[in-house]
Amino acid sequence: MPQGIHDVELNQPIGAVWQFVSIVENWVPLVPGYISHEVINERRVAWTFTGDIGIMKKTISLQVDITEWTPPTEVRFNLTGISGNFTGEGYFKAKALSETRTKMTGCLDITAHGVKGPMINSILKSNLPKTTRELVEAIGKRITR
Repeated sequence: MPQGIHDVELNQPIGAVWQFVSIVENWVPLVPGYISHEVINERRVAWTFTGDIGIMKKTISLQVDITEWTPPTEVRFNLTGISGNFTGEGYFKAKALSETRTKMTGCLDITAHGVKGPMINSILKSNLPKTTRELVEAIGKRITR
């Protein structure tokens, strides 16, 4: 499965990190290539973004379902393709390093299925770590503003 994991250390207390990542609408717009999102309920969001699939850019719609909220340390979610045959999962974890410093880890794991799945997965293996890093760093910047 193509996966990306990235850590950032933030000069923010763990509560500030939790307050931001526990609300899906805060971080969904920060994904690279973001186009739009629609809140279905407090645990489900439809998310549309542009992704690089080799030499092409493709509009991808995914459903994000929050599966676990563990305050103040973890948010877990599943990803399901709306516009394509994708499945995946991800999380944000926070670890207090001190009262005013927190390590935040983000993970995205997405797999393409179907006839084009193997080709798309080979591209995702190269692109997903970069996308995850960009997303986690954008969240970190937003939290520290």
